[in-house]
Amino acid sequence: MELLLVSLASVLAGFVDAIVGGGGLILVPALFAVFPTTHPATLFGINKSASVWGTGIAALQYSRRVEMNWGTLLPAAAAGFTGAFLGAWTVTVISPEFLRKLLPFVLMAVLLYTLARKELGRDHTPRLSGRTQTYAACAIGAVLGFYDGFFGPGTGSFFVFLFVRALGYDFLNASAAAKLLNTATNLAALILFAIKGHVWWHYALALAVCNVAGSLLGTHWRSSTAPASCGSCSSSWSAR
Repeated sequence: MELLLVSLASVLAGFVDAIVGGGGLILVPALFAVFPTTHPATLFGINKSASVWGTGIAALQYSRRVEMNWGTLLPAAAAGFTGAFLGAWTVTVISPEFLRKLLPFVLMAVLLYTLARKELGRDHTPRLSGRTQTYAACAIGAVLGFYDGFFGPGTGSFFVFLFVRALGYDFLNASAAAKLLNTATNLAALILFAIKGHVWWHYALALAVCNVAGSLLGTHWRSSTAPASCGSCSSSWSAR
């Protein structure tokens, strides 16, 4: 029964994550509810073992439809990887009770942000260029990377929000960038949790398959609805 419940949560998390990010808002609370006495680092490790595949597939799908600024995004992904590794390490050394008390407040804050945020960008007009854009993207990657390794829920949405608001990306380009960076942060956290023995591998495969299935459904849905919801971005999204 436990596997069935978290598998369903993983499918839904992959679907939501592929569209707007924040799949951890679904899977992490589900894991804490189903396994209330398990060390938080282990639950985060299970979450990462599933979400890294979903975000990776979504990143690949987006890269085929959106022109990626690799010169900016690859250094940002490296910064996110480093930040997430440090954040995940922090989870393994602090008191589990602290995380259990912190969880409801952080989830509430992320939920309020998600409900209150304004409509994301329609026009792709980057405000920065060259090294300045790269440095800004790296700062975003490092900060949110640490958050993703330390806690995680809402990271994808925060990436999209900051790439739109701070860098001037449109929704599709911000989403593509978010998936790439989120894949790097998920991978870093998973590696650290695996090294520390905080991954239940007998759950990892099933949740990974479910997360990828949800991610493919989400990217397909986004692909089919993008022209209507973001007219100025339709040419970029429909390009094959």
